[in-house]
Amino acid sequence: MKKLLLSATLLSSVLGYSQSITITEIGRHNDSRDGACEISTYDFSSKKIFVTNAASDSIDIIDVSVPSSPVKVGGINVLTYGGGVNSVVTLNNGYFAAAIQAPVKQDTGFVVFFDTAGNFVSFVKVGALPDMITGTKDGNKLLVANEGEPSDDYLTDPKGSIGIIDISGGISGLSQTDVTLLFFDNAPTSIPGSIKKPGTTFSVDLEPEYIATNESSTKAAVVCQENNVLILLDLVKDTILSYKGLGFKDHSILGNGMDVSDRDGKIQINNWPVKGIYQPDAISSFTVNGETYWISANEGDGRDYSGYSSEVRIKDLTLDPTAFPTANILQNDTNLGRLKTFTPDIIGDIDNDGDVDELYSYGARSFSIWDSIGNLVWDSKDEIEQYMKANHASFFNCDDGLASDQDSRSDDKGPEPEAITVGVMNNTTYAFIGLERQGGILVYDISNPLSPVFNQYVHTMDTNSGEMIDIAPEGLVFVSPTESHTGKAMLIVSNEVSGTTTIYEIEVATNVSLTETKEIDFSVFPNPTSAYISYEGSFVPSLIKVMDAKGNILRIERNTVNTISLEGLNSGIYFLQFIGKKNELVTKRIIKQ
Repeated sequence: MKKLLLSATLLSSVLGYSQSITITEIGRHNDSRDGACEISTYDFSSKKIFVTNAASDSIDIIDVSVPSSPVKVGGINVLTYGGGVNSVVTLNNGYFAAAIQAPVKQDTGFVVFFDTAGNFVSFVKVGALPDMITGTKDGNKLLVANEGEPSDDYLTDPKGSIGIIDISGGISGLSQTDVTLLFFDNAPTSIPGSIKKPGTTFSVDLEPEYIATNESSTKAAVVCQENNVLILLDLVKDTILSYKGLGFKDHSILGNGMDVSDRDGKIQINNWPVKGIYQPDAISSFTVNGETYWISANEGDGRDYSGYSSEVRIKDLTLDPTAFPTANILQNDTNLGRLKTFTPDIIGDIDNDGDVDELYSYGARSFSIWDSIGNLVWDSKDEIEQYMKANHASFFNCDDGLASDQDSRSDDKGPEPEAITVGVMNNTTYAFIGLERQGGILVYDISNPLSPVFNQYVHTMDTNSGEMIDIAPEGLVFVSPTESHTGKAMLIVSNEVSGTTTIYEIEVATNVSLTETKEIDFSVFPNPTSAYISYEGSFVPSLIKVMDAKGNILRIERNTVNTISLEGLNSGIYFLQFIGKKNELVTKRIIKQ
């Protein structure tokens, strides 16, 4: 099978260097079953990836000590511990945790702990349908989004909740007393900029989907996708700080266009009298100048159960004749008629007279950046659809990565940005956004949260069939150079529909200058030297690369005690690159005698 790997480069100035980022596929674990690879987590010490496998109700253990040749070395049958597995997270101390729902998903679920060999260690109970699990940056707490999804007949609708597990005392001795469950009984009766199923309260209706924590491990943001609500947590007191409705996106404004029909026979991105409800799926966090920002993939999601559905097409609505005097034209299938919207009992009937005064669609077809309290800072507007139209039209709003399905999702949620994560390399912050329907990852430089810059679109394609290989990225894991056993950054992508987990290597090429970096107080000695180099300065490096004069990496050092051996190297000029925990970068030129 021939594969075409698409990548691009971004040039920027970092500490006196010309930085170029290249993302290349280096390995793939292929199960090939739909749902076989959903969420993954990486462990540095064991050089393994742990992947949730809904196709076989298991957690697959993949050895990636040689990333180009991933090998499945074990698996865990999660039905031993409950129902299906929804999420996993590595604890970086020889353990990982899994969020496992009950056999009846409306019942109390579990977080189960294993060692990296797959052996059971302990478990605790959490809320109904634990859907996502993550850890604080300091490693002291785990947070679980307990979605509390209803039964299909909607006769049982458990409360959603947030679980906080204190793991600071270790894993083997965990007990239920280490678990704090936060419910929403004190939520406001009304949250501006949100939506809610009629006849219920937010205490029942809020369904936590995804959680991100800040760099200092003091706050967390929890997104409730179906409700368009962001909940902020105080992780010092383990309490809820606020509920924030994320509001709506006006698609009638220039730059906020979208393709709304799968029946018009063409790609047509226009402005429409419709408001998009952000409804993020995944969120992440990053820090700029000491300020926390949240970043979201605005997929959108409806409730479509046998007992209740909030979905309806615009052509099936009764539109207010004053608000929509050209309703008969708008409701044509080649215009807005096919676009899915919300039933009027949810939103749209402003004056409660039975017809619809405002139209709302699912998701925002974008990714957004929010400030620390949930105010919108930046949105990608219609950039995703415009980029695909201009560069990959055959995959525009397609389904399951099939060019033959071009435009088939325009009446739903378009490209459906679903997965998102953030990584920092050489003081530059990047966002990676997974597109569920056509597949592939968008990369943006978000170092300036007010003005992100598109970097590249990375995907894999079978050049024989013209179809995508990796389809529906559900989970993204960024591994920084200091956390990677290869010494190079990696992006691990779990693709739900194709059943593939793909490993990308991210290289930041630097044109090594003959002058040493002076931005950080740091020195090496003796220089020249015959055997070793010692160092001291204002930060402690986590990773040290020894490079030749062309910038080729010769060796990687970790956990050294201020001394680096140069034994085995020929005489000549070398460069030592010191990388700190916060990605500080210092490069020193040395002479080996």
